[in-house]
Parts: sequence; structure tokens; C-alpha cells
Amino acid sequence: MLIPCPYCGARDAQEFSYRGDATLTRPDPAAPDAADTFHDYVYLRDNPAGPHRELWYHLAGCRRWIEVARDTRTHEISGAFFVAETRS
Repeated sequence: MLIPCPYCGARDAQEFSYRGDATLTRPDPAAPDAADTFHDYVYLRDNPAGPHRELWYHLAGCRRWIEVARDTRTHEISGAFFVAETRS
């Protein structure tokens, strides 16, 4: 699978480290139900079939975090952006 790094261009997936679901938001540790919320955040994950946003770290390249839009059924990638650009 080739991942289109916005800086380095299309690179083999072996250069990257998969870091998980890009749609999750870290819970507030000061919230009254923080323990339950963090338990769900860490242990309860979906396994989507179809379009999904994922975090990848370009370990053997530019060393930047990339958010990849990928179809989990076909591995077709429809876009990739630096995380800093998608989180603003």
C-alpha cells in the first residue's frame, strides 16, 4: 500500500507507523466521570468497514503526523494531510 505523504510524496506503508483512529477526541481528565470516559476512550473501539480517517506517523521519512482518509475494505486512499492542517 502506498501512502501519499504531503511532504515526501507516495511512499510504501512500511515507512509509516499506524497510530489509530483519527476521529477520536481525548477526554477531559478534569471531568467528574474521567475514569469511565478514559476507559471507553482507550479500550472501546469500532472496527469500521468503509471510509475511515486514520493517524499515521512517517517514521522513516519526514517524521510528521499524517491523517489519511482510507477505505478499510479496499485500502483505497482518498486523501492525506498533515495533522496540524486538519486540527486547526
